[in-house]
Amino acid sequence: MAKQDEGPKVLAQNKKATHDYFIEDTYEAGIVLTGTEIKSIRQGKANLQDSFARISNGEAWLVNMHVSPFEQGNRFNVDPTRTRKLLLHKAEIMKLLGQTKEKGYSLIPLKLYIKNGFCKVLIGLAKGKKKYDKREAMAKRDAQREMERALRERQKY
Repeated sequence: MAKQDEGPKVLAQNKKATHDYFIEDTYEAGIVLTGTEIKSIRQGKANLQDSFARISNGEAWLVNMHVSPFEQGNRFNVDPTRTRKLLLHKAEIMKLLGQTKEKGYSLIPLKLYIKNGFCKVLIGLAKGKKKYDKREAMAKRDAQREMERALRERQKY
């Protein structure tokens, strides 16, 4: 029997992004990589922490994403935190450019995954959270956890 494809394989995720930002909208973008970079990413050696996307000269760029050098890459390895080009439609880039000009909005990578053999990045249009927003979200999450725990205890008896 043939193995069923469960969908995209997530290789790296920015878990802190949902804690630090309100995600307004998401976009799927391709990413331009070298041969040794994609091999390293497929091994799961990528990190999206502290990375962000920027639009300049009508092109989208992913800044500060760390991809560890490939062990067998020798001279073909490149700088681990180099700026990488994102592949988006022109209309999407113009829309994102207009939205990021607004105060407080930025582009944050949320996930890095393989889809149909190509590496994709899920970019989120995000607005930063204030400290009290973060506390409120933590309180809601703790309350939800308490309710689920109480329901489990109740179902035991």
